[in-house]
Amino acid sequence: MSITGFEAIDAAKARVEKICPGVVSCADIVAVAARDASAYVGGPTWNVKLGRRDSTDVETLIKRFKGKGLNVREMVALSGAHTLGDAQCSSFRDRIYSDGANIDGAYAGVLRRRCPLVGGDNVTAPFDPVTPDHFDNNYFRDLMRRRGLLASDQVLYSGGGVTDGIVREYGKLAGRFRDDFAAAMVKMGEIQPLTGSAGQIRRICGAVN
Repeated sequence: MSITGFEAIDAAKARVEKICPGVVSCADIVAVAARDASAYVGGPTWNVKLGRRDSTDVETLIKRFKGKGLNVREMVALSGAHTLGDAQCSSFRDRIYSDGANIDGAYAGVLRRRCPLVGGDNVTAPFDPVTPDHFDNNYFRDLMRRRGLLASDQVLYSGGGVTDGIVREYGKLAGRFRDDFAAAMVKMGEIQPLTGSAGQIRRICGAVN
C-alpha cells in the first residue's frame, strides 16, 4: 500500500473512531477498503468477514501468516493486485539498470527516462502502464512481454517456470483471474484473524496503542 493509501485508511479510521471509538479495527477497515477499491475500478467484489483485531507488532503478524497455506495459484492471483497502483524508483532501479535483468529493452528505456540512476527515489511508475486505473488482466499480459515492474513480479513468468502456465491462463481469461483473485482475497482474509480479546482495536492504524 502506498503512503497515500495509508493516509486514506487513517482518515477512514478517524471518522469511525468519532462514531464508535475502540470498536472497529484497522484490519477490518483495510479489508473492506481493498474490496471496495477493487469494485470501484471495475474489479470483483467479495464478502468480507468482520471482527478482526489488530496485531500489536509486525513480528506477530509475520508469525501468524507464515505457513498458513496460500497455494501457488492463489499467490499468482493475489499478485494480480498489481493491476493497480505504482512503485517508487528505489524499488525497481536495480532491475532497469541491470544488463542481466529479464526485462524488455524498450520498457526498461521508458523507465530509465523516468527514474535516473542516481536520485529520484520517490518518483513512481505504475505497475500497469496501459490501464493503471482499471482492474483487468493486463498485468499478466505485461509479464509475458517481460514488462513486470518489479523483479518479484517478473519471476512469475520466466519462460519456463512453474507459474508460467497460470500467468498465461490469466492473461487470456480475465474472468477466471477475477474469480480466483476474489476467492484468494477471501481465503487470505481468513488466515487466523485476531478477534475477541486477542490483539487490539487501534486508535490510529499506523501505530500500536
